[in-house]
Amino acid sequence: MKTVRYGIIGCGMMGQEHLRNIALLPQAEVVAIYEPDAAMRARAAALVPGAVMAESLAGVLAVEAVNCLLIVSPNHMHLAQLEEIAAIRPLPVLCEKPLFTDPADAPRLAALRAAYPAPIWVAMEYRYMPPVAHLIAQAAVATGGIKMLSIREHRFPFLEKVGDWNRFNRNSGGTLVEKCCHFFDLMRLIAGCDPVQVMASGGQAVNHLHERYNGEAPDIWDNAYVVVDFENGMRAMLELCMFAEGSRYQEEISAVGPKGKIECLVPGPGRFWPAHLGAAPVPQVVVSPRAPAGPRVLEVPVDPSLLAAGDHNGSTFYQHRGFADVVARGGQPEVGLEDGWWAVAMGMAAQISAATGRVIGAEELRGMAP
Repeated sequence: MKTVRYGIIGCGMMGQEHLRNIALLPQAEVVAIYEPDAAMRARAAALVPGAVMAESLAGVLAVEAVNCLLIVSPNHMHLAQLEEIAAIRPLPVLCEKPLFTDPADAPRLAALRAAYPAPIWVAMEYRYMPPVAHLIAQAAVATGGIKMLSIREHRFPFLEKVGDWNRFNRNSGGTLVEKCCHFFDLMRLIAGCDPVQVMASGGQAVNHLHERYNGEAPDIWDNAYVVVDFENGMRAMLELCMFAEGSRYQEEISAVGPKGKIECLVPGPGRFWPAHLGAAPVPQVVVSPRAPAGPRVLEVPVDPSLLAAGDHNGSTFYQHRGFADVVARGGQPEVGLEDGWWAVAMGMAAQISAATGRVIGAEELRGMAP
């Protein structure tokens, strides 16, 4: 029997990406799955035919072989499921982002954090994309100390999900939480400190305008600008557009300081790249010193087997490798509850700022954060 034995809660599109990546880990296997949707359950069973297909979360926890858990359910279910796990069998957990979707739930997460006896790793896989990881590792030297950070994501609209849960803010937390908590996590990681001010402008301009679900129009946004100031003086900006899937690169991240600039260019999922254009783009990192001036371009290819396993440039595999090591050997998660909490708080602050026109300052941010 392998060392790391997963029980999985929710196994839709993203859950199946997790299955394919866990299968690449020599020390890990999936032994139990709970997925209430019949079609998604059948797809998951085909990927892991030896796994027990449980009828509930409690059913997964009842499988004795399970020694860690992965939550990949719709956003608004994460916190209640963590609480149920805590009450029945508190195993190490890798929980998909976001940790919670309603600001009123922050005290519940605080209570969970204080009492949960095992590691909880929050899934912030963008940290582990090879070109992004390279930028993070080299940014201090390349820039001489980051003063400005810019993240631009130009991508495809939200995909269809089971029950269309991601069409409504009440389920997702809103676009700047659901989609963008990854980027706020990157900002805070790169800054090495906490935010002190958030201001944003955003809305729904193109996508989902004519869709109706039980007579209700979707309210998720498809574009935004967000500016965040940090304790150390670093200033960061997010530009999101979710009707720009014709772009060559999906994410473009740049960090600038007194010595120069470093940037990374990250393509979107290979399955969406138009076949008539030939091979999909290779990720790049570009270093542009001020003296001597002139950019240096480094290609950062991703292992083809990892590209085939999912849509996130190999990052899901690297994330699982780290989590599996914590389960097998002990230690602390690289992305803990505080990191996941701040990412949601920054997204919520951005949603509030864009909706009200207010700048969200340090005191209000502290009220949302741990």
